[in-house]
Amino acid sequence: MNVLIFGNGGREHALCTKVQQSKTVENLWVSPGNAGTAMTAKNVDLPLKEAKAIRDFIVKENIGLVIIGPEAPLADGLADQLQAIPELNEVRILGPGKSGARLEGSKSFAKEFMFKHRIPTANYREFTRENLEEGISYLESYPGPYVLKADGLAAGKGVIISENTAEAKKALTEMLDGKFGGASEKVVVEEFLDGTEFSVFVLTDGKNYQLLPEAKDYKRIGEGDTGPNTGGMGAISPVPFFKGKLKERVIEEIIEPTLVGLQKEKISYCGFIFFGLINHRGAPKVIEYNCRLGDPETQAILPRIDSDLVGHIISAIDGEPGDGIQISPNSSAAVIAASEGYPGPVEKGKPISGLDDISDSHVFHAGTKVQGDGIVTNGGRVLAISSLAKTSKEAVAKSYNNMNKICYEGITYRKDIGKDILD
Repeated sequence: MNVLIFGNGGREHALCTKVQQSKTVENLWVSPGNAGTAMTAKNVDLPLKEAKAIRDFIVKENIGLVIIGPEAPLADGLADQLQAIPELNEVRILGPGKSGARLEGSKSFAKEFMFKHRIPTANYREFTRENLEEGISYLESYPGPYVLKADGLAAGKGVIISENTAEAKKALTEMLDGKFGGASEKVVVEEFLDGTEFSVFVLTDGKNYQLLPEAKDYKRIGEGDTGPNTGGMGAISPVPFFKGKLKERVIEEIIEPTLVGLQKEKISYCGFIFFGLINHRGAPKVIEYNCRLGDPETQAILPRIDSDLVGHIISAIDGEPGDGIQISPNSSAAVIAASEGYPGPVEKGKPISGLDDISDSHVFHAGTKVQGDGIVTNGGRVLAISSLAKTSKEAVAKSYNNMNKICYEGITYRKDIGKDILD
């Protein structure tokens, strides 16, 4: 089978690596890919807005499976567009349509969905530019912390948490004035929930599902969870407290009601669902949904899958139960190397050295590209060093040992991934 993966991040490089392990895969393309995917697959730059060009490539290369990695093309309805093309009727496509992708594409829709189907989450209000004064008054009506979320997609950076009322009012005004472009034309203001966050993932046909390894990611740029939110600075798997009664409650109160809710609303869904959760005083609550695998969680969870991911994907697309996902008892840790200035503007084109010195760890590329005879930085998050070991502490130590071999101007990474729960 020939496979096409859409995306250019660390998630897609990790998917590429796992897909290639399947004996059923003959050729693999990644669009647009990065310097890492170019080493093990074939990069091709297909225009996401032109379904005809994508169709022509799929037909020409006899692609049998398409995996849509990032959230933006899913929210734009790429899966719907491809499924509507008669010539692609026999092509398996993994990723929800536009209606299902609203779980991530609109925080407002997701909150309404959760309240409607009694899925535990934080209380909230939503505001636009037209009722900004009402939003200001709402923030003044209770003490912080305050959680403000851009309604639309903002590359993982559209969440602001502030303990100060004046700062929260300023943030709300700036967001509604276009800080995140069209994504923050509407802002959801949520109740702050204290607790430990973690991420759970399923592969589903909209009715049946397979539970993937869970993870805990680290969103803030600074150690000790300080500074602005990023797309993620690292992740560990498994999560030591995700077991027993808590795990049962996540399945019974969140995962299964979500799938029932999709069916009740006649929203077809085939793909991954990411449940961003918080352990709030022993009870799980949903912080957010994503309509795809997370990044950098993917770089931590996929190495722990011992069975054939492609086989599981095909079973989900075909609506068959399939074999259960086999999860390694080993632990995994992924640490992100970012560019100086991230999550703000960054300089690109910095030569990367030390890649050939990495041993016993995966190097998943994100913001990289080939330039001349070398590889240079090409984005905010540059690399993920991902390691497997018998324990999480050993996996973390292995990732940091290899991270110390990487060098480029302005390299930035957190030195405390996993520390909060492993100590």
